[in-house]
Amino acid sequence: MAVYIYRCAEHGTTEESRPIGTAAAAVPCPVCGSSALRCYTAPRLSLGSSTRRALIDATERTRDEPGVVSAPPPRSGGRADMRRNPALRRLPRP
Repeated sequence: MAVYIYRCAEHGTTEESRPIGTAAAAVPCPVCGSSALRCYTAPRLSLGSSTRRALIDATERTRDEPGVVSAPPPRSGGRADMRRNPALRRLPRP
């Protein structure tokens, strides 16, 4: 399956997964139903593994609306972190 990108004049881009070579020149916009024309882009060959693709997709989703947290992550014991990561041993201690 290949991912094809289409652009609506009012609502921007949308992606469609289709078998290679079956992309239409235009598709209906999923928001308004008007014609969204196909955009020609470089193939996504450099994305690599599925883990990397998932990370890139998660980053793209939070670009405009970042996730909001109510509190910082819990702090683990400082000494335990130093034993796990030897690079932390070289940092100055309070």
